[in-house]
Amino acid sequence: MVREILIWPDPILKQKAKPVTKVDDSTRALVKDMFETMYAADGVGLAAPQIGVLQRVIVLDTTPRQPESKPLAMINPELVALEGETTYNEGCLSLPGESEDVDRAAVVTVKYLDVDGQEQTLRCDELLAIAVQHETDHLNGTVFVDHVSTLKREFIRKRMKKLKASRESELNPSASR
Repeated sequence: MVREILIWPDPILKQKAKPVTKVDDSTRALVKDMFETMYAADGVGLAAPQIGVLQRVIVLDTTPRQPESKPLAMINPELVALEGETTYNEGCLSLPGESEDVDRAAVVTVKYLDVDGQEQTLRCDELLAIAVQHETDHLNGTVFVDHVSTLKREFIRKRMKKLKASRESELNPSASR
């Protein structure tokens, strides 16, 4: 099921997600919905808080840019090693139409549970490394604009508030009269 993606500065996006205590059918259903939502929005990553679920779950699929990678669901991801530095022009499904350069680690090692509850460790580079860091930030209540200047962030905040207001008036035309 495709779910609604929250638009920043929705207060839920500032909250810290809770660890998943047990990987079960409800967790797998959430992962399935997240993949469907991410693909419908043409994204490469999505974190559960972006659909209003405060659980430490992310989904990623960088195969269009990294054919050797595969779609991944990470439950309770934890960055255990960061190497090097890179700058990447990031966008976000919660900030449609916006992108800014963000400094990140070039390579990350992440420990997580898969959809079967098995612990995995993965070394990520290129776009996958960026996406893992970006989505993990969401689990900690951080969005990519928290990494840019206050001035840029305020311009983006104004644009997102206008976008949110126009979407709400489209959904509920009688409210705007």
